This record gives sequence, structure tokens and C-alpha cells, in this order.
Amino acid sequence: MILHRQNILLALLELFNGELSPISFQKYLFLYMQECSFESGLYEFAPYRYGCFSFKANRDMRVLEKQGYVSEIENGRLYKLQGCGYIDTLDIFEREYLSRLKRKFGTRSQNDLVRYVYVNYPFFAIRSKMAKDILTDDEYNKVQNFAEKFKKTEPMLFTIGYEGISLEQYIMRLIKEDVHVLVDVRKNAYSMKYGFSKSILSKACENVCITYIHMPELGIESEFRKKLKTQDDYDKLFLQYEHTTLEKSKEQLTVLKQVVDEGVRVALTCFEKDFRQCHRSRIAKRLMIMPDVQYKLTHL
Repeated sequence: MILHRQNILLALLELFNGELSPISFQKYLFLYMQECSFESGLYEFAPYRYGCFSFKANRDMRVLEKQGYVSEIENGRLYKLQGCGYIDTLDIFEREYLSRLKRKFGTRSQNDLVRYVYVNYPFFAIRSKMAKDILTDDEYNKVQNFAEKFKKTEPMLFTIGYEGISLEQYIMRLIKEDVHVLVDVRKNAYSMKYGFSKSILSKACENVCITYIHMPELGIESEFRKKLKTQDDYDKLFLQYEHTTLEKSKEQLTVLKQVVDEGVRVALTCFEKDFRQCHRSRIAKRLMIMPDVQYKLTHL
């Protein structure tokens, strides 16, 4: 069964004669969401190596490919639609918004399309590898000036959980805090939630110039969490964790301390939204009492 949002992806591809490069596809979808659609939360975007990028849309295209609605040709450089009639499944307003998108942007080349997005939405160009090549010097300087707003020099240790937020929102938080290194302290870096298993999360970080490090030695067994109900339950578990795992992990903590010292702005990550209910808070606590600490601690 195709989800409504996936029907919009297929209709978008159909509108452009059934073939689009992944870069153009992402840009058209971004412009649809920003300028032509009333469904603002349908797909979210983050700055990426080729500008605005929706991880959810990318995943949906993988799903549609497996189901036979879309194929990738030319070694993944082109989406090709299989079938037709997807536009007709949308309501009159969505069809009009898509038509408006085609009228406004349909004649642009890929570079012109990307350039339009970068000029009008410079935040989404701050991690792009293409910006310098396709923008004028003045336009590129504006992107760089915009990027400077998010550059911070104060040494900081952050903790962040991904519970309740999308990968796009998560990456945006890291970028806006100018996090240089993300340290995953889960024992098993696997998640049922899309985007937060090690392979995808590490790649996402790499493509926004954030170093990803996994330190499973500092993790905590998931089976110990199963019966936790109150904050007191969590506190008892983490006190035990401090006296066992952290006491046995002094070498790893020393390595982590060096990572934080050299990384300047480093975030520890795990699942829980509330840092009080996650062992990352106890790792951060231990780091803050180590010798020669030069950074402050913030829980995102």
C-alpha cells in the first residue's frame, strides 16, 4: 500500500515526464514544500552535501523502488517512474500546487534549480560541495556569511537523544550548535527508528562534516532498562552503571576525554529524550570531573 506522501513523490516524478536526477528531485520536492504546499510537515530537510535533503523522502524512494514503482538507472543518477496516473490520485489542491511548481521551475536546468535554492535559501547551502562552483562570488560569500552565524568557538560538551525527533531535526540541532564530533555511546548502535542505526547515522554525519565515533564499551545493556518506571528506578540503575561499567572503562573515558579536548564541540548521543533517563548523562558527569576540563556541559 502506498502512503499519501509517497503518492506525492510519484506524482512529482510523473509531472516531470517520469525522469529526474536525485538532486533535481530533492530540490523540486523542497520547493514544493516551501513555496507551493500547505502541508508544511510532510517532508523536512537538512543542509547536506548537495544542499537541501530529506532523509524521509530518500527512504520513501528506496521503498518505492523495492515495490516496483520507481527504478534507478545510470548507476543511481536518475529516477525513472514505472507506471502513470499518480497525479490523478491527489486532490485538486495538491494537483494545483504541483502544477504551480512545474510552471515556476520546470524550465530550469539542474544547476539553475540548485542555484535558485542556494540563493533564496542560503542556510541549506552551508554544507554543500557544489555551492562554490555554481554561485557567483557575491552569492557564495552570502552563503559563507550565513554559515558564519552558526560557527561557535567555545568548547562545549553536549548530550542529545533522538527520541521523538526525525533525523532531519536531529541533524539540524547538531549543525546549529556547530557540533564537530558525535560520539554514539549505545552498546548496540541499532535502531528501529529510521536514520539512527550506525550505518545511516554515520553517513548522515559525514555528509554534513560531522565526525561520527561509536564507543560501545560505554554502553549499557538494554535488558536492564525493561523494568524501569520511575526516575528513582533510573537513578538506581545509573548509580550501579557508574560503579561498574564506568569504573572498568577508565581507558575508554581517557580516550573520550581526548576526543572532547580535540573536537572542541562534541555531543554524546543515545536514544532517550530526557538526559536524566539516559546513561549519557553519567558519562558526561564523569568527564566533567576529570582533570583539566576546559569545556562546559549542555544537554540538548
